[in-house]
Amino acid sequence: MKAVLCKEFGPPEKLVLEELPTPEPAAGEVLLEVHACGVNFPDVLIIQDKYQFKPPLPFAPGGEVAGVVTGLGDGVTGLSVGDRVIGSTGWGGMAEEITVEAGRCTPIPNTMDFVPASAFLMTYGTSHYALKHRAHLKAGESLLVMGAAGGVGLAAVELGKVMGAKVIAAASSEEKVAIAKEHGADEGIVYPSGSLDRGQQKEFSEQIKALTGGQGADVIYDPVGGDYAEPALRATNWEGRYLVIGFAAGDIPRVPLNLALLKGCQIVGVFWGAYTGRSPEQHRENVQELLRWYAEGKLKPHISATYPMEKAAEAINDLMYRRATGKVVVTTRPM
Repeated sequence: MKAVLCKEFGPPEKLVLEELPTPEPAAGEVLLEVHACGVNFPDVLIIQDKYQFKPPLPFAPGGEVAGVVTGLGDGVTGLSVGDRVIGSTGWGGMAEEITVEAGRCTPIPNTMDFVPASAFLMTYGTSHYALKHRAHLKAGESLLVMGAAGGVGLAAVELGKVMGAKVIAAASSEEKVAIAKEHGADEGIVYPSGSLDRGQQKEFSEQIKALTGGQGADVIYDPVGGDYAEPALRATNWEGRYLVIGFAAGDIPRVPLNLALLKGCQIVGVFWGAYTGRSPEQHRENVQELLRWYAEGKLKPHISATYPMEKAAEAINDLMYRRATGKVVVTTRPM
């Protein structure tokens, strides 16, 4: 089988496509024939040795796949050869075949194609957990989504609308804001890309307040960080919730904690990967809710590009240089 391998840490251009033997599923594992692999921001980091998980070299990037079960390890129940599933892999997904713990596989309906399936679980799972369990978002509240045209951002926009919030999309261009509005955002803010000076930070805060009746946002969903974090926190409503999703801007922000005191607000961390392991039953219930909303047409993954395995580096570069909107997918066999 073919696999895209990181053999030395560095930029995507260092990835190589090589032949490897088909793996054998161990006890509790299944063998998947991979059809599509979603590309996520952790893939940008993990190949550069900048992520919290550090697999030994060589390894394939790719944390979520969609494919068909072709083999069962000892003790596997609940899955059968031929089942179509989403697999949460952490890494290793950019390969024609992969072994995955059976408990990390979710059957998908026959009406769900492999490409959107591979782009579904990590973004919608993260945003669903963030909004439902960490922010306790209520109908009628205001939700500001930063990086609103990215994978987790667009998922948060759609889920915010499903949950009855007023959604404000913030992104770095009019085109990206327009995409967020197509996915349900009520209002939009274009913020400058790159570093923000104090004047630009103040303007960003004032824009948020203006779209929330001067009160500030009840929930702020921030996968961006950097210079955008403090002005967003300053525009949080009384007893608001500021969700720390990630740091796509590159820098981990240092915010003045007196803002949390003055606003009575919460700064809440969101680590979906750890949550799925600590609360597996609740996670499975969440996934079923998401799949139901997908079947009802309420969630529509936006795929901006698909690439064959030979062009996996281009797929990851799309995320690294923020060329992507929604999700990018690597396909491992003809669709």
